[in-house]
Amino acid sequence: MGRAPGNRSILVPLGMNAESETAFDVACRLAAERGCSLTAIAVVEVPALLPVDAHMVDEEAAARRLLDRAAAVGDSYGIDVRQRLVRAREAATAIVEEASARNTELIVLGTSRKRARPFGRTAEAVLKGAACRVMLIAPPANAVQARIAV
Repeated sequence: MGRAPGNRSILVPLGMNAESETAFDVACRLAAERGCSLTAIAVVEVPALLPVDAHMVDEEAAARRLLDRAAAVGDSYGIDVRQRLVRAREAATAIVEEASARNTELIVLGTSRKRARPFGRTAEAVLKGAACRVMLIAPPANAVQARIAV
């Protein structure tokens, strides 16, 4: 027999922005409703001028705080959140690779809308590179226009 419909594994990239928090909340609700596993990933982007294993203490501490906060939010939904801290040159590449390695069925990604492009660079690269479905969580276009007008 085939697998029951629904998402059995969800990956959520974390960032320090409201869109990321909203995306994580949506992913928690989906995971709780559908009995899915949920993995939160925090990517520490290492500049090309530095070796990949360079000391980035502040960035890693911030990423760990994001992951700890995600675990606490997951607890409030009654779900266990797997935590992954990854160092990479580009967040999008790390997200796509992690999704592939985990056989992820859905990536829930918070993103902002940009004037010159519909979504951010990372979101566009994840959409192009992911082998699974991607759900983008972004503010409505009119909310962005209102911020620009003010």
